[in-house]
Amino acid sequence: MRQSLQLRLGQQLTMTPQLQQAIRLLQLSSLDLQAEVQAILDSNLMLERSDEPQEVPVPPETLAAQAIADARPETEISATTETMPDELPVDSVWEDIYESYDGETRYSRGEDEDWDPYERYAGAGESLHEHLYWQMRLTPFDDRELAVATAIIDAIDDSGYLTLPLMDLCQGLRDEFTVTPAEAETVLRRVQRFDPQGVGARTPAECLLLQLEALPADTPWLAEARSLVEQHLELLANHDFTALMRRLKVSREALQGIVTLIQSLDPHPGARWSTALPQYVIPDVLIYRQRQGWRVELNPESIPKLRINPRYAALTRRVGQNGDVACLRNHLQEARWFLKSLQNRNETLLKVATCIVERQREFLEQGDEYMKPLILRDIAEVLGLHESTISRVTTQKYMHTPRGLYELKYFFSSHVGTRDGGECSSTAIRAMIRKLIQAENPAKPLSDDKIAKQLEAEGIQVARRTVAKYREAMAIASSSDRKRLV
Repeated sequence: MRQSLQLRLGQQLTMTPQLQQAIRLLQLSSLDLQAEVQAILDSNLMLERSDEPQEVPVPPETLAAQAIADARPETEISATTETMPDELPVDSVWEDIYESYDGETRYSRGEDEDWDPYERYAGAGESLHEHLYWQMRLTPFDDRELAVATAIIDAIDDSGYLTLPLMDLCQGLRDEFTVTPAEAETVLRRVQRFDPQGVGARTPAECLLLQLEALPADTPWLAEARSLVEQHLELLANHDFTALMRRLKVSREALQGIVTLIQSLDPHPGARWSTALPQYVIPDVLIYRQRQGWRVELNPESIPKLRINPRYAALTRRVGQNGDVACLRNHLQEARWFLKSLQNRNETLLKVATCIVERQREFLEQGDEYMKPLILRDIAEVLGLHESTISRVTTQKYMHTPRGLYELKYFFSSHVGTRDGGECSSTAIRAMIRKLIQAENPAKPLSDDKIAKQLEAEGIQVARRTVAKYREAMAIASSSDRKRLV
């Protein structure tokens, strides 16, 4: 076998653990960053929060005075003393002498010693099913009816609708009782009288009818509203007001009153009983208006305040190469890398936010219609960074401005050509479309084609399908669905 020697040239990019850590911290949101910081605090003994209270050294004079005070005989005070003595021990506490009352008993607080009042109030919201069960227990049901009512409430979804057919419900109860659909229907009628009005309905029409039945008999347009919901609800959904006036034999003014009455009803009666907790967004960057211009700074509440523990760091300077010293030195090096990565993240975020504010100054001063076209490459070229870095920085990062809270990605948008050869941001076009729709005649809403022609008259060349895409992105209904009587 003949051996040969070959020389090859190649390039290989190797990412160090420090670089991987910096990239990971760069793309984390504020909440994820807090979780990452807590994980590193639990695993690295060199790191600690800088906002934690520190041990203040006690002067020798204070220690001597405290020793003298401790040597003095303490005054014995009984817990049943009716009068307060003139002098009390220096280190005495009120609760040690007199019993305190906090307004709670073991019955109100519970027998659990780990009782947490915050958890109690956090889960204080009553769900829809709990509210219905409470009313069911107050209703005079026998055992048979109680089982049917329980099955009905279990089959009600979060919107308040009965999702299970009565036949299937009866089949599920056959092991306990033999229930006919007629008996289940009778119990369902009683459940439908529960609060909120309209609960237990099987269709939107039935839900609206249940709420109309609960209104006083002298309510204006009540009979006409019932007739519309029972027979012509599909015409109302299609906004065919001409056919409705012909079928109901009423004028336009009367139809307006009927529609207003129906619109006052709730098609999702159980939605307000939702126990879902709101999700709050913590801004990473704060924007202030000053005389000289706009001030950009990082939110101090979202920046972790960490430092290296000086006592543990001093232990690494000991002479020796035993296992404990080596472990401390490794922890110290990892802590320094983490602090450096965290600092780089904050600096990069501040630079990117400042550059965005400089580019979108007109937006901050005048509104969405003055948003300029901006892409990741524009910011990357100014700061001398890669586009991927800008993408990581602007992901799940939020900026609080005088106009509201925006994600950094919001300030980046494509452009559309104008008639004079300029560029217009897609965000600005969406704002113009929203403005035109808000100013339209509700009886004759603007179609996508008419909106495109009005934008073209203002010098913005945009196709009808583009208008439809922007309108759907803003969750705005079509012209036929936006049609109103007045």
